[in-house]
Amino acid sequence: MTTYYYVLASQKFLLEEEPFEEVLKERTRNYQEQNKEIDFWLVKQPAFLETPEFAQIKAKCPQPAVAVISTNPQFITWLKLRLEYVITGEFQSPSDSIPSPLASLTSV
Repeated sequence: MTTYYYVLASQKFLLEEEPFEEVLKERTRNYQEQNKEIDFWLVKQPAFLETPEFAQIKAKCPQPAVAVISTNPQFITWLKLRLEYVITGEFQSPSDSIPSPLASLTSV
């Protein structure tokens, strides 16, 4: 199992109100320059929110939701400090109730 860390917000906030696309582009460019493997993904309507253990988190986040998921906890902490109206947390996957968050997505 892998530990994934996330920043969760409404799609409207993260993709329309914040200049977030530039943050992801800059981070991607930086990783490429350092020949570092991408360890973060932008996921619309993340599947982990549909599990019973995340019902309270889902209720707190305006829908539709979007998450940045990463295996790097420092990156998620940095995003939390940069953004205001977000929820952060972590989960283990794959598990009995949470499929891999990377199974059906494309890279940032």
